Amino acid sequence: MKTKFVKTTSFVVLGLALIAGIAFAQQEAGSGPHHGMRGMHGGMMGDPAMGMMLHQLNLTEDQKAQAKKIFESEKPNMKPLMQQEFQAHQQMMQLITSGGFDQAKATAIATQEAQTHIQLEVEHAKIHSQIYQLLDSTQKAKVADIMAKHQERMQKHMQEQGQAQGQEAPPQQ
Repeated sequence: MKTKFVKTTSFVVLGLALIAGIAFAQQEAGSGPHHGMRGMHGGMMGDPAMGMMLHQLNLTEDQKAQAKKIFESEKPNMKPLMQQEFQAHQQMMQLITSGGFDQAKATAIATQEAQTHIQLEVEHAKIHSQIYQLLDSTQKAKVADIMAKHQERMQKHMQEQGQAQGQEAPPQQ
């Protein structure tokens, strides 16, 4: 059980680091749907942690170019999914602010948004996997180190949250 949790969490953190790589590669070209919302240490959509992870990996210019190429090739798959997720979110906001709450409609919107989110996560995993293959052994070791430190921080946070709420911390997996 512990191994599965660690692997899952590690994959998520790796994904975040690789998304930062994609964002950086795209930022270098000055394009993308969120152009202007990132910086070297701002990460994707202003997330400083992702930008810092990318900076720690010290991608070469060739790696940046290859990551950009991967992102560009996947953009046609990602863009419609991002638009669908955004539209579902907008529909939910309209429902919330309409003055009356329709649980069936909220469930339908949430179900569609969840399905779209699943598709997006699969696309992200595909991109992350492709970009991870671009890393050299030193960069891969750095990613593993970043993931391990993140895992430790998350476990500590969960323990502190459990104690603050008067509950036992969830078992470490």
